[in-house]
Amino acid sequence: MTAGSRSAAPVRATVTALSRPHLPTSPAAAFDPTLPAPQRRIRLTAALPPPLQELLAQGRTDRRPRFGEDGFDGMIEQWFPPAGVTAAQASLARQTLEDLSGTVLAPADSDHLLGRVLTLLSHFPAKGLSPEVERMMALDWAEDLGEYPAWVIDAAARHWRRSRKWRPSIAEMRALCEELCAPERALADRLQALADAAPRGAAAPDPRAQDPRALAMGALRRMGQIG
Repeated sequence: MTAGSRSAAPVRATVTALSRPHLPTSPAAAFDPTLPAPQRRIRLTAALPPPLQELLAQGRTDRRPRFGEDGFDGMIEQWFPPAGVTAAQASLARQTLEDLSGTVLAPADSDHLLGRVLTLLSHFPAKGLSPEVERMMALDWAEDLGEYPAWVIDAAARHWRRSRKWRPSIAEMRALCEELCAPERALADRLQALADAAPRGAAAPDPRAQDPRALAMGALRRMGQIG
């Protein structure tokens, strides 16, 4: 058998899979309420579109003292967006804020909230109150805590029953809820600042809209009044 009569060995092509580009997840998909507050904020920020991450990193934070009726009441922070935010970036911030507000920061369902409040108060029974009064008090609680998400209400109730020996007041629970969701609300405030940062009139013009002066000039030409 000659060398020419031998069949050539089949050539096997090596196929290399292309790496997929990293696509940012939505804030809701990245959110885990069981994590500590700093880690929650890091995960939420990392899930934002890259243009928004860059703008948030370029912003400026000012801190100033806050004074109440009893004097010094801590420090407050105010965040300012960087200069040059475009209309497209502001629109992206607005869409992301709507996603965050409709998922992570969405108010708790009324049935869930009322059930959680009734359960918490049952751990600290009050003497001399009828069941009807207890229920009316729970309705007041549900109204005053209705702005907070379910995960915040659950965490506040869990924290209170594990660390306190007395029945909470509504003011105490509101303060606890504010503290628990402070990172998420701060991020929402910064997204709102970005959404409001684009200069007025920066939106792209509607191609269907026409200049009224041009329309008038065209009408006059058709009427033969001007050359």
